Amino acid sequence: MTLKPTNLNHLAIIMDGNGRWAKDQKLDRLSGHKEGAKSAKKIIQACSNLKIKYLTLYTFSTENWNRPQLEIDSLMALLSSTLNNEIQELERNNIVFNVVGKVEDLPKNIQNIIANTIERTKQNTGLVLSLALSYGGRQEIIDAIKKIGASKKSKIIDEEIVKNHLYCPEIPDPDLIIRTAGEYRLSNFLLWQSAYAELYVSKKNWPDFQEEDLMQALKDFENRNRTFGKLTD
Repeated sequence: MTLKPTNLNHLAIIMDGNGRWAKDQKLDRLSGHKEGAKSAKKIIQACSNLKIKYLTLYTFSTENWNRPQLEIDSLMALLSSTLNNEIQELERNNIVFNVVGKVEDLPKNIQNIIANTIERTKQNTGLVLSLALSYGGRQEIIDAIKKIGASKKSKIIDEEIVKNHLYCPEIPDPDLIIRTAGEYRLSNFLLWQSAYAELYVSKKNWPDFQEEDLMQALKDFENRNRTFGKLTD
């Protein structure tokens, strides 16, 4: 399939349905997460080819820490191996690696891998790939308020001040948020930033989400009329 550049600047994806995919295939949940990682790789490459500037993937939420410890350990091991195996691919494709979330909550070895990957890709000029890790939208807003209070530099709090104290204020708000597995909710993802994001829901579980599904979502987005609260008449 020939991919054409798009005007979309920031795409965010809630990658849902790994567990359901595995259940449908009569496999264990880890197999679903591994297959989901393969889908993520394909979509990252497609977004890079499409010249999309920012891609944020909801990878591990603050709520995910409540899952069984065996699954958490398996997810951390998968994250570690994936980053180690893909760092050269990120460099080769001119992709900037970034993380949004409470990195300090992750195992120390993964923190080190993240720091190394960020350092090795920071001079790249292509797609900015952000993984939301140990991320929660409410916690991000709480942390922003704490930073503002601690700085004591402003007596008036407005939108710009809050934005500048979010985890990655340099990244623009998402234009489009895709969620897979047919769920119609944000699940604590980019709550502040998604105020005017367009939403697109795919019924496919994340491991089944392919380039053609991405293109369908982007085509749908291109036909949206974004007014940002203004009149169009």
